[in-house]
Amino acid sequence: MGVPAGVVVLVACAPWYAPYYSTVLVWELRKLFAWLALPLLALGLVALVGIGRWLLRRARGGGGGGGSGEAAGVLGCLGVLVGLALAVWWLVYGAYLQDRGYMEATEVVTEPVPVLAPRAPYLVGKAQAAPHLGDVTGEISDITYLPDSDRFSTLVERSGWLSGYEVGLVQEVPLGGTGRAQQRCSFDVDVADARISGWFGHNLGRKISEQKRWVRFEAGDAYVTCSGDTPVVVVPLKRQTGFLVVTERPAGVALYDGRTGEVTVTTGTDTVPGPSYPLSLAARQREAVAAVGGFTDWWFERSGWDASEDGANQGNDSEFTLRYGDASGRSVYVTPLTPQGEASSVVAVATVPARHQGGGLAPLTVHRLDPTWSSPKAIIALIKAEYRDVCCYNDDRVFEVVPTGGTTWTATIGSEQDIRYRVEGRGQVAGREATCLKAADGTLVKCAFAAPGSPEEQELKRREEQAKGKPRTEPPDLGDLTAYTPEQLAELNRRISEEVNRRLKG
Repeated sequence: MGVPAGVVVLVACAPWYAPYYSTVLVWELRKLFAWLALPLLALGLVALVGIGRWLLRRARGGGGGGGSGEAAGVLGCLGVLVGLALAVWWLVYGAYLQDRGYMEATEVVTEPVPVLAPRAPYLVGKAQAAPHLGDVTGEISDITYLPDSDRFSTLVERSGWLSGYEVGLVQEVPLGGTGRAQQRCSFDVDVADARISGWFGHNLGRKISEQKRWVRFEAGDAYVTCSGDTPVVVVPLKRQTGFLVVTERPAGVALYDGRTGEVTVTTGTDTVPGPSYPLSLAARQREAVAAVGGFTDWWFERSGWDASEDGANQGNDSEFTLRYGDASGRSVYVTPLTPQGEASSVVAVATVPARHQGGGLAPLTVHRLDPTWSSPKAIIALIKAEYRDVCCYNDDRVFEVVPTGGTTWTATIGSEQDIRYRVEGRGQVAGREATCLKAADGTLVKCAFAAPGSPEEQELKRREEQAKGKPRTEPPDLGDLTAYTPEQLAELNRRISEEVNRRLKG
């Protein structure tokens, strides 16, 4: 009797001596129970009725007769069949209810997408991190765009099983211009020796569970910032809600000091220098829009949208972190959406705030586009056809095709080390809408077609009028040189030579 009692005591006391493992256990069991609760309850109810009938007949007949045994067997088989049927039904319908739970903060509108500021492509920021790490011997574990400062942050793990992070790098990757500002902040490897998915006492998840139980996180949501010379790892947290339908909600952030090794959990995210809403939770909300219709539409995939997965955005096709074009400093996760099925046209754009206060879901807004876009693959083909003089040679390629507000999209052209151009357009590639080539800093170069009345057309007209009003740059007419005397020609030649020498020396 002592062994089972000891096991019960150990399990009951686990939250006090093993907060990390108890959190993982409760988190996983809660998800499992949500799937099996209803079938188990149904099976238990049928079994309880069968046992009750068997006991009643035994009490009346003074024993368990053959008829009672057969009835109990029939009821038991019936209970198993009912339980299996409910299990299958609940596995399907429960997934639909879970998507509906994530859709409680979703709104579908026909309003245009707010104006968004372009940034350097994520793949370019990732490629430029390694050359700037210098003599760092660790491995890059994460690249994140920080919209507040328009920087890319890189978190580097230190080599070894029982070690934490080595350095954090925050660098400027300009879309145009030559600025390459960067900052490196090193971890105190003797004190701050924990990391996500580390071993034993070097696991950052353990330290977070010691501060706050029953919350978890995704490794891809974490990132690093430099507060002076001190690296700070920001880990957005999530919690579970619900009983039969278990979903996740935000639970603040954990801040890991790279100098002292201390962990601080807070729900006040105003001072966090980057996204505070979990990127994985925003992605889960976006996936749940498949349940925008009824159950049959959800089951046969006749409703909702998918992330656009063809063309330049492969490897990073959803949840682009962008800043708003105004001076508010707000940022948002943006995803171009296509209908479910074979269609590849971008018909909507989903937005989720990258910052959010409170414990509820952040609002997800689906902006229906009118006109719709062509697919990113078709846009790339259009760029290569219309601007073949600049795209694409050597290592140049078309990078991200991302929304930039209204019905416009922006594609960047260049190599991983040098963004040279960007193309801005709107609507279908076959439509008569503005599609213009600009330098990386936004200076208009030319347009394949400028729609009448568009800002691009006005800029091209202004340039044409300015060119007409410029003074002539041809040299003055010296007349017939045969009419010059030898002395005049010699003097003219001397003056020309002196001017040429003066300019060469200058």
